Amino acid sequence: MNITFIILAFVISAYIARLIIPRILLISFRKKLFDIPDARKLHKSAIPRLGGVSFFPTILLSCCAVLVLRTLTGYSVSALQATYILPEFLALVCGMVLLYLTGIADDLVGVRYRQKFVVQIICASLFPLAGLWINDFYGLFGCGTLSVWFGFPFTVLTVVFITNAINLIDGIDGLASGLSSVALMVLGFLFIEKGLWIYSMLAFSTLGVLIPFFYYNVFGSAERDRKIFMGDTGSLTLGYILSFLAIKYSQNNETVTSYAEGAFVIAFSTLIVPAFDVIRVVIVRVRNRTSPFEPDKNHIHHKFLAMGFNARQTMILILLISCIFSGINILLVSYMNNTLILLGDVVVWMGLNLWWSRVRDTKCRK
Repeated sequence: MNITFIILAFVISAYIARLIIPRILLISFRKKLFDIPDARKLHKSAIPRLGGVSFFPTILLSCCAVLVLRTLTGYSVSALQATYILPEFLALVCGMVLLYLTGIADDLVGVRYRQKFVVQIICASLFPLAGLWINDFYGLFGCGTLSVWFGFPFTVLTVVFITNAINLIDGIDGLASGLSSVALMVLGFLFIEKGLWIYSMLAFSTLGVLIPFFYYNVFGSAERDRKIFMGDTGSLTLGYILSFLAIKYSQNNETVTSYAEGAFVIAFSTLIVPAFDVIRVVIVRVRNRTSPFEPDKNHIHHKFLAMGFNARQTMILILLISCIFSGINILLVSYMNNTLILLGDVVVWMGLNLWWSRVRDTKCRK
């Protein structure tokens, strides 16, 4: 029966987003709320960037509606599960409200990155305070159970990092929403396998809102006023939800669910592409003595575009890479040491980037 409620949350989210996004487009054009093209951006015309405004309200509405329906039909949450679930979801909602307001402000008038970082740190700190934190590395680099003194700040750092990774990877149509959809789908099924249906419902509810957005973002025509970007409002919301789900899956709490071998590696394998890309880009910026926070054209999608692929081909290739990394890690975690898997991911990623850079440089010299 829980599968039915998960599907229902997905359908409600997709339907509501399908109704809201055209109205956001209408308001954006009437009020001239556009993302204006410049030398760094890839689009050539003014595009509305408030698509992400639909994410948080839609997800909240669909999840609440399904929870009410589930309760009315006699399927209640156990007292033990509620003890952990309620604080975690209240912290999630509080953090999402703060990020939602910050994202809207940034999309409309602009917010300095220092101010955004402060808000992100506050929002990230809500998770450990609610009892949701990374408490086990499952043997990664020889580390098992983590102390509160390390786990709490590491969790905050992880949330801020993932939230910004999704924000920074949002460089071409469908990339951030596509990578997030892959991660949400994988995490949703992983939570079903662990019996944590409410977290799976959140994952698929978020996936539902991305389906109509993806259509307007990738297939919408700018000439017909049917194209929209998610903006910081959307990317911050997605990054925060993904960090919440990944941390929850990686948390070792046998009171709620059974022990899962390599849960940390499995959970964050879904986010390898945006995470590894941001780390590489920041290292390059620091090496070039430029600000790590200043935008440039050194992300993975810029490499593929310079290699001669168009935007849609680039998006599809990067999504395939994300699926391959995630799938292989999930398959190998039962047979290989977690540390070897992570090191293998790093080596493969570095090798691929060196190859892509060589192909790009060769293409540019011709």
